[in-house]
Amino acid sequence: MSGLEGRVAVVTGGGRGIGAGIARLFAREGAAVVVNDLGVNLDGSGADEGPAGEVVAEITRAGGSAVADHGDVSLPDTGERLVRTAVERFGGLDVLVNTAGILRDRMIFNMAEEEWDDVIRVHLKGHFNTIKPAAAHWRDRRDPDGHFRIINFTSGSGLYGAPGQPNYAAAKMGIVGLTYSCANSLARYGVTANAISPVAATRMTASIPDDRKKARTVTDDQRAAENVAPVAAYLAGAASDWLTGRVIGVNGYDVTLYSNPEPVRVISGGSRWDAAALGEPLERLFRPATRTR
Repeated sequence: MSGLEGRVAVVTGGGRGIGAGIARLFAREGAAVVVNDLGVNLDGSGADEGPAGEVVAEITRAGGSAVADHGDVSLPDTGERLVRTAVERFGGLDVLVNTAGILRDRMIFNMAEEEWDDVIRVHLKGHFNTIKPAAAHWRDRRDPDGHFRIINFTSGSGLYGAPGQPNYAAAKMGIVGLTYSCANSLARYGVTANAISPVAATRMTASIPDDRKKARTVTDDQRAAENVAPVAAYLAGAASDWLTGRVIGVNGYDVTLYSNPEPVRVISGGSRWDAAALGEPLERLFRPATRTR
């Protein structure tokens, strides 16, 4: 019996790319899956019920259990409906996976307010809109041994600061903070919360100009979005109770544990610092500990 047998998962952005790969693997491993995807273009325009419907059809043809949802995760009603659908159709909710997102790339000095708001709304608020009703459901269950899971998606764009994606980077680092908060607040209810930072061939990475891509020779299989799914499947299982409040990187066949923020060096004074006097110890002690990328 697999680690996901009998578990129920919601996967947002599950109609394409990484989300679709996760939904398919979860179903093969025995989970029932609510596949959410609005079916928008990369910039968030349009809508198409086809992607989510196709993934669900594929899962059911293979003997799995899945149902499609075509809602917009930036709307609170969608998150509430996803949790309700999981409970009503499959008897509960064990795992929430948030992969849905859009891009509106622009340098900060050229970015329109709408481009900022739309990306923050879909990514960061979209995570909030699904996590809130899921957390409320698990709180009501009051099962400290429930093995409930929140699996969020961040990005190297946020962890390292992509120059042409200030909105996306801000949203993705906001998701990291949200993940930390959920890990700390929901542990008493049997919930773990982690974030995955993937590198894979998706519509988003295909949109990156060639001159901004890092040179690295990899095979098509190494670039496949499906490489992220096994990590998500492990996090979704009962065996991962020990892991919470962390960021896990997935790049091809490499899986990375990122460090959480922690103090590097501290300068202690006996009274309020004078700005001029502070400069010398800052440069002497802090400067060697910094690095440029």
